[in-house]
Amino acid sequence: MAFTTVSTDELRSKIDAVLHFLSVSLSVSNAHTVDFYTSGVWSSFTALTPDEVLEALRAAPDHTAAPQVNENITFGFCSVTKKLVDVPALLWAAKVHSLAGLGVCVQREAVMETLRVTSVDAQGGSSDKVLEPDEFMNSKKAHEVPAMSEVVAGLAKHSGVNQVIDVGSGKGYLCSFLSLQYGLQVFGIDCSSVNTRGAQERNRKLKKFSRAYQKHSRVKSNQEISTKDTNSQKEEEQASGGLIVSANQEEKTMGDCDNESFEERKTNASTGVESCKAEVQRSTSHDPSLSNGPTQWALNSTDSDSENNFFSTLSPDIMEEITPRVPPSQLTLEEKERRKRENLERKAREGRGNSGSNLFSPFTSYVTAETELRTLINDLEDAVIVGLHTCGDLAPSTLRMFVAKPELQAVCSVGCCYHLLSEQFDQDRQECDAGVCGFPMSQYLRAQACFCGRNARMSACLALERVSLGGGLPMESLFYRAVLHVILWDHYDAHKSERRVGNVYSKASSFVDYVRRALRKLDLDESKLSDSVIQSYYELYSPRMSEMVAFNMLKVTLAPCIEGLILLDRLCYLKEQDNVSYSALVQLFDPLLSPRCYAVVGIKRHGLL
Repeated sequence: MAFTTVSTDELRSKIDAVLHFLSVSLSVSNAHTVDFYTSGVWSSFTALTPDEVLEALRAAPDHTAAPQVNENITFGFCSVTKKLVDVPALLWAAKVHSLAGLGVCVQREAVMETLRVTSVDAQGGSSDKVLEPDEFMNSKKAHEVPAMSEVVAGLAKHSGVNQVIDVGSGKGYLCSFLSLQYGLQVFGIDCSSVNTRGAQERNRKLKKFSRAYQKHSRVKSNQEISTKDTNSQKEEEQASGGLIVSANQEEKTMGDCDNESFEERKTNASTGVESCKAEVQRSTSHDPSLSNGPTQWALNSTDSDSENNFFSTLSPDIMEEITPRVPPSQLTLEEKERRKRENLERKAREGRGNSGSNLFSPFTSYVTAETELRTLINDLEDAVIVGLHTCGDLAPSTLRMFVAKPELQAVCSVGCCYHLLSEQFDQDRQECDAGVCGFPMSQYLRAQACFCGRNARMSACLALERVSLGGGLPMESLFYRAVLHVILWDHYDAHKSERRVGNVYSKASSFVDYVRRALRKLDLDESKLSDSVIQSYYELYSPRMSEMVAFNMLKVTLAPCIEGLILLDRLCYLKEQDNVSYSALVQLFDPLLSPRCYAVVGIKRHGLL
């Protein structure tokens, strides 16, 4: 069975349609909220009242039919004045020019069905028993990580590789899950040393927890075996791979690493075993939760047998052999030197990327398309490169690395923070890494000198689904900022307001307090204005707040189209590459839980299905 996806010609046709729509409507998204009142944004862009726009937005679900053709109106905008005159027409156009409306995306289930048909499970069976993180991740990550891991593992098996490189790995949630659930060797690269250290600490806790859990599992096995005859006991021992040990042997496993004090080991071991006892008790009542302090996993399995818990999926090299602890004062000089040497060698191995004793290997490095992965990872083999919500230019850099580096066989990239993208043809653009900008990537859009603009890219980060269900926007803070700009325009040099005001709103108790805090942050003389003058601005503009509410809702409506153009450009870039056999946009997540829900997926040509 072969993958199905949109052809290059079809994709370019879709891109042309989006470009045509945005050529009419993009100016709305590029209007800056700060200038809303000083520039008369509402009257410049609309010929309607705020109430008319808001009423049309509320009625949007009931108006799904295509608007009647009117040569004087294009996508709801008057062809002469360029102002919005027909909100339902704009809403319909925005819907059909979004990724969902264009019909270019592939559902995750369809991709996984094909991968299951064309690849062999690395563990010789089904990977349906998926681990679902609970307390150690927030609900958003707990939704994203298992869904993306399934696709990444499928790509790895299809490509015949066992290594994954996670760029922008953050706290290592995806890395840990890929290693625990699918037995993959994962290298996590993040530019933040704080994130890397946090990932290492989580690694340590997971390993410690796994030792405590295994101990209790073996004790439980002994208790069960004691009720059977000798032949049954031998059969159980053979089936368990020789993991059943005696109570005396169990006591010998309670030692821990040399870097912990005795009291720490005692506390941690006790906590782990008690947690495991609680888990076994809960499993008999079909409650599959498992907890140990800050780390908790919920297991998606109907079988209460402990062998179906997630530790049964751990690779053998993750499980550390624990020896009894000897106080340092009782060690011989030779033993002290040996341990010191082994610690140094272990740290050197970890620094070089040897993941032999880790769930995964985290690295601290700033990554661009020019980064040589082999200089970071000595043991690098053929791999899949992934990124879960990689910010700004890191997402396009991930795709460029995939295309350029022969060791990378597949890619799964979910981007975010479009406002941080560098744009080649934007006159006000930020600097590009090594002269290579994040947008556009494809030759098709570069030939047209396509650009969006920072405000439009900022708008692309808005979550239409959440707002539509009452998620709302921080309208009061935006309103405060726009009125502050009027005050700065009237009483101070207007350019001062270009400086960042920062998170002043969250600390302010009123509009007057907000303005005074902002003036101090901008190093402006607040004594020029009395409280009554400041309050008069609030009273003057508060009746016009509905203009800002309506206008920002229009921005939210256009957000999926701008995001769609950025993602279609990335897909087009992969389709232009001779060494890429398959590429697609895949919806991985529920947009209500994770608004940046689309992944760009690619497979190299020698992996052609």
